[in-house]
Amino acid sequence: MMYPFMTLNDDTEITHSEMKEDGTVKVYIETPNEKDGFHNAVCWLPEYRWEKIQGYSESEMTYFKKLIRLNAHVILEFSRDGGVMNASNF
Repeated sequence: MMYPFMTLNDDTEITHSEMKEDGTVKVYIETPNEKDGFHNAVCWLPEYRWEKIQGYSESEMTYFKKLIRLNAHVILEFSRDGGVMNASNF
C-alpha cells in the first residue's frame, strides 16, 4: 500500500509505502506532464537508492534528492505508523 506524503505546487505527488520487514521504504514521486503523461522516480529508504527515473531533468532530481533527504526521518516514521493520517502525533 502507498500512503500520501506531500503534494507540491506543480501537482507533484510524493507517496511512500509501509516499512517492509527488512526496514526499507519505497518513496514514489510523480508529476503530471502534458507531453509525456507523467514523470516519475522511485527512491528506497534508508539507502537513498534511486531507480526508475523517467522524465525529470538533472536539476529536478537534485531538488527531489534534497527534499527526500531532508524529510526521510519523517517518511520513515510515518511508514511504521501507516501513513500521516495514522501517525501517533495526529
